Amino acid sequence: MAEQVNSLEELGTVAEGVEAPAAVELDAEPREPKRDDLGRSYATGKRKDAVARVWIKPGSGKVVVNGKAMDVYFARPVLQMILRQPFSVAGVSGQFDVQATVKGGGLSGQAGAVKHGISKALQLYDPSLRGALKAAGFLTRDSRVVERKKYGKRKARRSFQFSKR
Repeated sequence: MAEQVNSLEELGTVAEGVEAPAAVELDAEPREPKRDDLGRSYATGKRKDAVARVWIKPGSGKVVVNGKAMDVYFARPVLQMILRQPFSVAGVSGQFDVQATVKGGGLSGQAGAVKHGISKALQLYDPSLRGALKAAGFLTRDSRVVERKKYGKRKARRSFQFSKR
């Protein structure tokens, strides 16, 4: 049966043959900003079936989606609010111009994809904004997608109406 160890000194004598693991050093290097030759940051955002390619650069707050102004492409105020959320959370409203191209899905999914892309591009442009964006959950891709239709069913889970007679 093993000896009972009552103090740290005794533990040191028991484990003399065993090498203690070195203290884990956390290399907390600050993140580097990632910008291209034109001073822009690029990120890809995804939501449902929509994929958005987003470039941000310092500017006056103009948002262009697929060659149209944000309020023309996303006519509903709720969708416009979704696109403004990353800027308000990061506290940089009106400081960046956004150029986005988005494909696939519907308007709601496209708005979510552009929001995800803006959030990722903001944290690449200025890594100090990462904490606020991550705390708000904007850097996490929302992986929920529509369940596929199964054979023998009317929809994904809905069956045809049962007829007894």
